[in-house]
Amino acid sequence: MAVIRVIKNDNYSVISNYHLQDKNLSYKAKGLLSYMLSLPDSWNYSIKGLSVQSKESEKTIRTILKELELNEYLVIEKKQNAQGRFIYEYFVYEKPGTQKP
Repeated sequence: MAVIRVIKNDNYSVISNYHLQDKNLSYKAKGLLSYMLSLPDSWNYSIKGLSVQSKESEKTIRTILKELELNEYLVIEKKQNAQGRFIYEYFVYEKPGTQKP
């Protein structure tokens, strides 16, 4: 089988292969985690925002995020801001079980 590669000069991400080899994750979870890891550290995640960036529905994104949480690649903390609105803070990990910073 031939593998056709391109020259990687710009617009590429360097991520761990760990999650890509994890047999506990579905291909959808591997893809979403790879996408999330490719975004800047300051990115503000939301289910709606992730859904807009793909062909997946918000329900599907929610299901995939639950899979990532169950496998300890993701922790979502619900907090209340000064105005009383709930906000969600996402901690995305390259390896499961890593402690948050």
